Amino acid sequence: MGYDVCVVGGLGHVGLPLGIMLAEAGKKVVLYDINTKAIDMVSKGKMPFLETGAEEILRKVINNTLFVSNDRAVITESHYVIIVIGTPVDEHLNPQFTIFKQFFDDLSGCLKDGQHIILRSTVFPGTTEKIKEYLAAKGKNVRVSFCPERIAEGKAIVELRELPQIVASFDSDSEVEAARLFEILTDDIMYLTPIEAELAKLFTNVWRYIQFSISNQFYQIAAQHKLDFYKIYSAITYKYPRAASFPSAGFAAGPCLFKDTMQLAAFSNNSFFLGHAAMLINEGLPNFIVSTLKDRYSLKEKTVGILGMAFKANNDDKRESLSYKLKKILEIESKQVLCSDVYINERGFVTAETLVSEADIIVLGTPHKEYADLNIQQDKVMVDVWNFFGNGGLF
Repeated sequence: MGYDVCVVGGLGHVGLPLGIMLAEAGKKVVLYDINTKAIDMVSKGKMPFLETGAEEILRKVINNTLFVSNDRAVITESHYVIIVIGTPVDEHLNPQFTIFKQFFDDLSGCLKDGQHIILRSTVFPGTTEKIKEYLAAKGKNVRVSFCPERIAEGKAIVELRELPQIVASFDSDSEVEAARLFEILTDDIMYLTPIEAELAKLFTNVWRYIQFSISNQFYQIAAQHKLDFYKIYSAITYKYPRAASFPSAGFAAGPCLFKDTMQLAAFSNNSFFLGHAAMLINEGLPNFIVSTLKDRYSLKEKTVGILGMAFKANNDDKRESLSYKLKKILEIESKQVLCSDVYINERGFVTAETLVSEADIIVLGTPHKEYADLNIQQDKVMVDVWNFFGNGGLF
């Protein structure tokens, strides 16, 4: 075979860092993707998104041990085929396994006996087994494993080396072979059955989502009584070890946490009321901000600026960002909405300096580090749910 590893969907936030690290470790890796713009960038040694430390390694391995292609033939030419496409949810918040099945129906023509298929992204529990059975029914003698990614965007290069890797297969030979691949990145391998590993990935993301919802609920309770949540928060967390994992309030969004909470809810026959409550709290935070502003100010006469549109700080990923949900609500409720982000360039966006100058009310959507040096006048109404500026959570 021509390649050790093919990463299908390899130019995204999960596949590209993994491919870079495997290539640096000496594996011959090809990244298969249909994103022509990203292919052009990566083939020139440029990252298509922000990822600390990735571009330096990319420049060393590209066209050496790392290659990019939109030719499906490279899938056939590889031993390990790593899939970084997860199970989406539909408009009713149910997993869309049909789309995932269609993907493998298209992919099956590129597979050959002896290959090892590794699912990497979050999937609905039971998906790995279904895919194994589906491919077997189509006469494909391939190994199938689930080895979930565990990285945080922006920290992938460090975490691929440092975090333990979960390996889940259906037999010992597949388990050993899957582990052999990831052992070039970390010596810390944990073994589970596929459905255990699928739940481990979901539980991890949902746990974080619920934690954020608790802080956001507490923030709203305090704000409703015109109390500063962060004054209370500081008293709780100061030298108190049992509050060490208590997160600050803020927009909890992005392409994973909400979706995975809804997948777990569907897996539990929609009896996962804690997950549904977390979703209502986190997704309702933009509405709470606007409702509170309407109660305290004549919002129809105000220009509101949203500072930061990415879904997380110091990042250029805007997928499922609640700043955009806030923008849609404010476009109805306020006189004018201004948006700015130091990492995202969109038509209609203004500079941070223009925003803080022209907006009557400023909402910090994303606490990018660059905003720490902004000169914001005292007469501006500042909604800082994150307490990034250190002035508390009142607005």
